[in-house]
Amino acid sequence: MSVIALRQKPQTEEKKLARRAGRVLELERQIDRLFRRLRLAVVFGGDKQVEGAVIEPTGNPRSWKSYETVARDIAASMVRAGCKQVSLMPDDMRLGDNLRAQDAHLAWLNTGGVQGHCSVAHAPAMMELFGIPYIGHDPMMAGILDSKHVFKRQLRSAGLPTASFAIVLPEGAGYLPEQDPVFMNAFGEQEGPFIVKPVSGRASLNVLYVQSRADLAAAVDEVYARTRNYVLVEQYLSGAEYCVAIGGPVIARGGRLERLDHPFVFSPLERVLDKDEKIFTSMDLKPISGERARLLNSESDAKVRAELEALAIEVWRQLGIETLVRLDIRADAQGKLHILEANPKPDLKAPEGVVTSLVAMGLAEFGMTYDDLILSIFADRVDTLLSQRRGSADRLVRLV
Repeated sequence: MSVIALRQKPQTEEKKLARRAGRVLELERQIDRLFRRLRLAVVFGGDKQVEGAVIEPTGNPRSWKSYETVARDIAASMVRAGCKQVSLMPDDMRLGDNLRAQDAHLAWLNTGGVQGHCSVAHAPAMMELFGIPYIGHDPMMAGILDSKHVFKRQLRSAGLPTASFAIVLPEGAGYLPEQDPVFMNAFGEQEGPFIVKPVSGRASLNVLYVQSRADLAAAVDEVYARTRNYVLVEQYLSGAEYCVAIGGPVIARGGRLERLDHPFVFSPLERVLDKDEKIFTSMDLKPISGERARLLNSESDAKVRAELEALAIEVWRQLGIETLVRLDIRADAQGKLHILEANPKPDLKAPEGVVTSLVAMGLAEFGMTYDDLILSIFADRVDTLLSQRRGSADRLVRLV
């Protein structure tokens, strides 16, 4: 490299840093103006049993939860950040009327849907129809991330490691693995153990450990009976289980914004399994606490942390993800990491005593609080909407 090139490189980097800092200042000014005028609607899962919520109640292939408590945590944090007008409303068929009545400028989607197939995609699809900008994944991405079999196919096509799997839709007679070419292609003569779970679900509900192939039929039938949807048969991995969160490059520390030159990877942790616990018990049964998860140490766990970060960034970039997800990752007997699934709506519960959420556990390491996390998600999404989605965010553009 020439002397001239060597002299120019630092200058170029300085210009890049200056542009990044300038955009952050501009974004802070825009958010300050938004907070004074913005009408934000935080949307939680509607209940199909409530009068007027749906025309006809149907099945829930994905285990339902309202998430209203967490929606209130998000709303309270946004108020503390300075947003003057924040309301809460359920995700059901009255959502459009409620948004119109509130004259909402922006929706924060904290919902897994009401009922039916691919329910996590329903609210963002309605936002697209209504013309209301929103914080959350677009309908297609929400569906991909929440549909474990589709997500795993995406991983395979991107060359990313995931546990071997087969998709089953039992019909009529009991399931016979030996007569299923998809199963035989995935597992051959492997006798087990396996994991059997719904293709769409949450919180480790309806997830079964199956010791041998002979027990697969009963497990598949059990999961199918509960969900009436495709069932995923997956290779059981006997190593440690990990989680890692990843979000956009705009973050807040101490209430001030920063722009990183890469997605923000945080809260790398190991899920602590009891001696005979093959599957991490649902948070509905055992709330997340320091005893249920161990933050990975930056020194003693440096190798696995680096591997988790690299996997998270590859998933983010290969799939084109734009807002917060949590990845569940497990090691095999040799210690190689495999991506199990992605959570498109990670729990954003505000820490309370010893109970917290998996994504919030590691914030202190990065000099951040829960309120910083909520502001980070908001600011990063607003930045994306104003810089890349202006055609679908006119309501925000007019405010800033």
